[in-house]
Amino acid sequence: MVPEYCKVLEEGEIAERCFDLIFAFDEIVALGYRESVSLAQIRTFTDMDSHEEKVFKAVRETQEREAKAEMRKKAKELQLARREAERLGKKPPGYGNYGSSLGTTGQGIASSAPAILTDMAETERPKMLSASSRSTGRAMKLGNRGKEVDSFVEKLVSEGVSVAEESGRRRGVGGETIAPVVPATHMDSVHLRVEEKLSVQCGRDGGLLSLELAGLVSLHLNDEKFGKIQVMVANGDRKGAQLQTHPNVDRKLFTSSGVLTLKHTDKSFPLHTDVGLLKWRLQSNDQSLLPITINCWPSENAPGCDVNIEYELQERDLELRDVSVCIPLPSGAGVPVIAEVDGEYRHDARRGQLEWLLPLVDNRARSGSLEFSVASGCSTDFFPITVSFSSTQILCNIGVSSVCLVDSGAPVKFSSETSLSVDKYEIV
Repeated sequence: MVPEYCKVLEEGEIAERCFDLIFAFDEIVALGYRESVSLAQIRTFTDMDSHEEKVFKAVRETQEREAKAEMRKKAKELQLARREAERLGKKPPGYGNYGSSLGTTGQGIASSAPAILTDMAETERPKMLSASSRSTGRAMKLGNRGKEVDSFVEKLVSEGVSVAEESGRRRGVGGETIAPVVPATHMDSVHLRVEEKLSVQCGRDGGLLSLELAGLVSLHLNDEKFGKIQVMVANGDRKGAQLQTHPNVDRKLFTSSGVLTLKHTDKSFPLHTDVGLLKWRLQSNDQSLLPITINCWPSENAPGCDVNIEYELQERDLELRDVSVCIPLPSGAGVPVIAEVDGEYRHDARRGQLEWLLPLVDNRARSGSLEFSVASGCSTDFFPITVSFSSTQILCNIGVSSVCLVDSGAPVKFSSETSLSVDKYEIV
């Protein structure tokens, strides 16, 4: 259990996870005897995850937010009424059960706010109690998030409520990925986005099976006075991508001078929505086009396996961030023993995989390796390997150089963002 909770067997790491270890040991040993439990069962018992409790807490937080918003609204109304009464030279009006006596006590409207807040709190209390009584009607489900919680949280998010994820959970690329929160990009009245998505499939013995790269230049306008503009594209691609403009864009003008603008000059680009102007596609079996290569060398040594995985950055000018390499582990192999690692790693016992984490891969960290061993399995158990990363640079050298008005040719200030993401990257 200790390697299951602690990445390294050091005093500091064990002291940090001491309570988790104590709870886990308590599930293993009862009255001096060992209990017949598995790692998955211990995880379930210690998590004590109740989706009924989460629903109740979410409902209660929503009601508290609504009550606070209503209190602020009432307080503001009282303040406005008091100012209006003072301006007209009248006695401030009374509220609630206190009548107009508030005006003679010297406390005025300010003292009525606690009474109103108390009344509102009393109004909200029956709703909270009814939610509590409903939640106790069924037994708790342990270790199960439940679809009801997910749908409820999604509903809250759609209504503009910020719902925080559990801070201790960072999910990998294995199907339930939750990306870290990225700060919003500054957007001017004219905003251009250049993005590429990469799909790769490589063979475990080396060689590229398929590579597909899809790119898009999109426009987002927030001011109608910039509805009629021209976007100048700098096309420095040497990889052979096939470019295609939107049907409403003047293709002849783009082919001759690299300018993106509408065919009909009397029309304007739509506002407050992303409009695709130019897209490109690249398909190839040339391995030199890969931004990063992953090689896995498993060797069977009875009774287990030794595995060596290495990466190498092929595009020297490229910076890859949040690189994640997920290696499946043989069933029942237990906790892998890490011999050497560049970066960080995480063992996910529930999904049966080892995740290799590299915060940044660039020209200064062009290559690295991970070596580990497991107690059982064969060489085919460590595939398919999935890779995920992101970058603020794209593979095809295509970008936006300038923007100007169609009528006057005056330059227009614009903001832009560039991104490269992985749609699928597998070693099979």
